[in-house]
Amino acid sequence: MPRRGPPVKGHKARARKPGAAPPAPNAPRASRPADEPTPRHVAADDPGHGRAAKPHRATAKSAAGPRASAKRRAAARSDEPAALPSKAELRAFLASASGRVTKSDIARHFGLTSDQRPALRVLMRELAAEGGSAPAGKRAVIHPTRLPEIAPVEVTGTDPDGDPIARPVAWQGEGRPPVIYMRPEPKGHPALTAGERVLARLRPIGPGKYEGRTFKRIGGAAPARILGVFEDGRIIPTDRRQKGIWHVPQGEENGAKPGEIVFAEPLPSTRHLGPKPARITERLGVMGEPRSVSLVCIHAHGIPDIFPAEAVQQAEKARAVAARGRTDLRDIPLVTIDGEDARDFDDAVFAEPDGDGWRILVAIADVAHYVTPGSHLDREAWARGNSVYFPDRVVPMLPEALSNGWCSLRPDEERGCLYVEMRFDAQGRKHAHAFGRGLMRSAARLTYEQVQEAADAGTDPASLASGHVARLYGAYRALLAAREKRGTLDLDMPERRVMLDKAGRVTAVVPRARLDSHRLIEEFMVAANVCAAEELERLIQPCMYRVHDRPSDQKLEGLRQFLATFEITLPQGGHLHPRDFARVLDKVRGTPEERLVNEAVLRGQSQAAYAPDNIGHFGLALSRYAHFTSPIRRYADLLVHRALIRGLKLGQDGLHETEAARFPDTAEHITATERRAAAAERDAVDRYLAAFMAQRVGESFEARISGVTRFGLFVTLEENGASGIVPLGSLPDDRWDLDEATQTLAGRRTRLTFSLGQAVEARLAEATPRTGGMVFHIMQGLPARGRGRPAPKGRQRERRR
Repeated sequence: MPRRGPPVKGHKARARKPGAAPPAPNAPRASRPADEPTPRHVAADDPGHGRAAKPHRATAKSAAGPRASAKRRAAARSDEPAALPSKAELRAFLASASGRVTKSDIARHFGLTSDQRPALRVLMRELAAEGGSAPAGKRAVIHPTRLPEIAPVEVTGTDPDGDPIARPVAWQGEGRPPVIYMRPEPKGHPALTAGERVLARLRPIGPGKYEGRTFKRIGGAAPARILGVFEDGRIIPTDRRQKGIWHVPQGEENGAKPGEIVFAEPLPSTRHLGPKPARITERLGVMGEPRSVSLVCIHAHGIPDIFPAEAVQQAEKARAVAARGRTDLRDIPLVTIDGEDARDFDDAVFAEPDGDGWRILVAIADVAHYVTPGSHLDREAWARGNSVYFPDRVVPMLPEALSNGWCSLRPDEERGCLYVEMRFDAQGRKHAHAFGRGLMRSAARLTYEQVQEAADAGTDPASLASGHVARLYGAYRALLAAREKRGTLDLDMPERRVMLDKAGRVTAVVPRARLDSHRLIEEFMVAANVCAAEELERLIQPCMYRVHDRPSDQKLEGLRQFLATFEITLPQGGHLHPRDFARVLDKVRGTPEERLVNEAVLRGQSQAAYAPDNIGHFGLALSRYAHFTSPIRRYADLLVHRALIRGLKLGQDGLHETEAARFPDTAEHITATERRAAAAERDAVDRYLAAFMAQRVGESFEARISGVTRFGLFVTLEENGASGIVPLGSLPDDRWDLDEATQTLAGRRTRLTFSLGQAVEARLAEATPRTGGMVFHIMQGLPARGRGRPAPKGRQRERRR
């Protein structure tokens, strides 16, 4: 009867005919199953064997091969199997591995046999349950602090250069997930957008940082929370980047009324087209009511706006500082100078002649006395990183009892302070400084406008002695001369100020005035910040520097191409100095292109950041710089205060070693919170501006083209700085070609050309306060009737008849 089933092992060798040639030495052999025991030896008294068998060929090779570990060779020689590794040994092995690790890799490394595989699997499951390993594919693991070579990631936004930033979809390590800088997509492929998920090849480029390259697009994920306005059973997102609309099934409204701003969460759904279902989880207020715009921005950017009860209680227990151990500055007429709408006053200044030069005193609120390391207040201040300022409210870094109370330098009230006394010569060169901890009493709360009016009139506010303002301006002019000699980047970017009535409605959007009184305070603060960095270096103390790197070569090349359209050149990167940018700005000052060139130069710069390692401040042309002057609203300044207190032995509330050890993480965190705050503040102004412009839909405005893309143009109004998109479909019917080098969009048939900086007439077609978006139509190239008024002369060519 014929045998059924697979042939017995070695059947080919036994069935070989006499005289047949043996297999070629390099002929492939069937591999042994992964879980099959590898025979070590055969006993002499085994049935069918009259002598000890030789070790299996694979075993001998693995035991003696050059890549075999010492443990495996020892295990091959020993009759006893190697002991199972401990969890600590497994963690150490995973940490030392360069990538993903399989169970076979672990077994080979520790010299384990197949009989020990079940015990190893149990050990690996326990390690995974404790968070000691993370899955990397179906059959491999990786150390929880590392990412595998290929992993799914979700795009969260873009970096300052516009390139996408992502995070791993699954992260089991401690702390924040690593940041993944995605490479731009190849030409012809759509760019990655926020919320999109891709399978990416990852390459580590630093601690907590990876470079990613798209391997496969795997679609977008529904947002964890949806912020929008509830209307007609639907949620319309407040983020203009989210194009979808969410449907709220009956019974999932949570009592929300039409027009309310709500948070919602997606519901499970098998629908691939049309609105997705969502459940309303939180009601925030009514869209259109006072403070609703800032409310949307706070929640859209994830800004914490409610203090924990423990932090509030700690702030409310604060009391005045004692005079003991402090320098008495109460007889010095220090004054605060802030904006009319300022809500806290954390810096005061004084100046007087000092021989041929000047003595300047800058006093800063002593926040470190109240916010001690590791306290509830400290943890909350670290989490917020900074205060956030909106037209109708402030989200402070510290509770009101401190930010508007004991840490605010109110006039005629005694306050603790850290101060720096600086001495300069007549040319503004510093030759001495000294820090201390003092007790002060502000002589006056002044606004920039009051100080400027007094300086122009040669008078002083009623509460100050004669000549007080003149002395401030004398010291300022000396510092300004030194700044101009140093050569700094001084961009003239008008800041927009939103004017609100008592009901919270926008009455106007106007540029903030740029006065010499503003520059006076800036120069005094810059000088104090430089002294703080120098002092900490002298004391050999940790310093949280404010750093600003020189522009990248890529940005410089783009800026050079843009400036070439105005016949302006820039030196090469290795020889570039801030005064070279100042020369560019001087060339366009007073011309129609001034604002556009200022914006282009600003976009060409690197972003300032916080760092414990100093690289200098390119924009200010300073070799060392640290923020010292605003500890009420910036956590970085609080750290500098603590470092000074420790280094100068000014108290027991100085910097702790645990804080100093985590300076790199703190620097990265507060840099991110600062950029989050700036984005939220810009977002709020855009929404208020859209609400103001919504009343003027259909009107035409003088504007300039501020962006040229393949999908349309961007324009900025001369009147108030409002900006919006001009869709390509709204331009005259034509085939449009984009020239990226000259930033020009040209029509083949109409011969119309739209280029960066060109003056145009733009009609407002749409303004959406909910998102802050505006849509314009350019009137050039359209029939003359219905245009209202002629367009300003631009660079477009005459249309062919």
